[in-house]
Amino acid sequence: MATSAAEKTGFTTLAHPAPVPGETRAQLLANPGFGTLFTDHMVVIDWAEGEGWHNATIGPRQPISLDPAAAVLHYAQEIFEGMKAYRHPDGTTALFRPEANAKRFNDSARRMAMPELPEELFLEAVRMLVETDGAWIPEMEGASLYLRPFMFASEAFLGVRPAKQYKFIVIASPAGNYFKSGAPAVSIWVSSDYTRAAPGGTGAAKCGGNYAASLVPQAEAIERGHDQVVFLDAAERKWIEELGGMNLFFVFDDGTVLTPALTGTILPGITRHSLITLLREEGLNVEEGRYSLEQWREDATTGRLVECFACGTAAVVTAVGKVAGHDGEFTIGSGGPGQLTQKMKDRLTGIQRGLVPDTHGWVTKLG
Repeated sequence: MATSAAEKTGFTTLAHPAPVPGETRAQLLANPGFGTLFTDHMVVIDWAEGEGWHNATIGPRQPISLDPAAAVLHYAQEIFEGMKAYRHPDGTTALFRPEANAKRFNDSARRMAMPELPEELFLEAVRMLVETDGAWIPEMEGASLYLRPFMFASEAFLGVRPAKQYKFIVIASPAGNYFKSGAPAVSIWVSSDYTRAAPGGTGAAKCGGNYAASLVPQAEAIERGHDQVVFLDAAERKWIEELGGMNLFFVFDDGTVLTPALTGTILPGITRHSLITLLREEGLNVEEGRYSLEQWREDATTGRLVECFACGTAAVVTAVGKVAGHDGEFTIGSGGPGQLTQKMKDRLTGIQRGLVPDTHGWVTKLG
């Protein structure tokens, strides 16, 4: 029988000297927020040229020691994933489409000239952390354990070439509502001065640089009272691409649904792909194509566009109620979540949380 990559690597368990006491953990989980609370442990695996993946450990979450010349600090070789673990009604823990995350992680690695991580090793690392820190999954409705696998260049050198040493790490964060406002629909600011990605660039890779480029326009959106920023294409500055961290869907009065096509400048969202599948099962015509800001405004004004929603791992499915830019603003439908948006959110989250039958094999039970 062939030996798997996870078995070849082998994991060493490092004892935690002072895990968070259960009573304190329960108090923290009563209001976890998003992205500010972290579990006790993390997984670390090293890669070096000539050695491959080695030194796999699961142990206490702690600071990372880096040389000041570490390549990631100078040349930004870094990628990451976002995924969630859910507590099902039967008490088991489950992941949603983790194989898709593993595949996309390697797609990003190739684009960033980084070593690929065997998918079974990625999955084993995630599984080990979830099983070790399963007590950190919040019990409140809609909450989950957000997982952040990431990899960065750790070799100490100054020179423009792919690094020869890397670290793969998985950390976990109990998560509540992604949007602090908790509003039923979000408001979006159209960035006319900045773009997220250009053809031939890294737009389809999940790397930190793409998100760093979105921070100034995102801050501009928040300053103007909006929740998110939407980017136009870099070439013509007219075609809708995606939000700072989510894909978009447009629902028309004839039952057609449109989402911007994957042209290399848009992140291929796993939630996006799942929703396309579910929408088509509803008998709807789902198209992947181009949609201009001008057409978006016109369709919302005439009522042809009846709903719009954003999607991603963190926010799942979120209605878009208002769109604003330097040339004015417009409202979509009633300004709140539409029937289809709510239906798809309920169905997708139902599958993720074990409340709706999983007919696609998307859910991985961990026990």
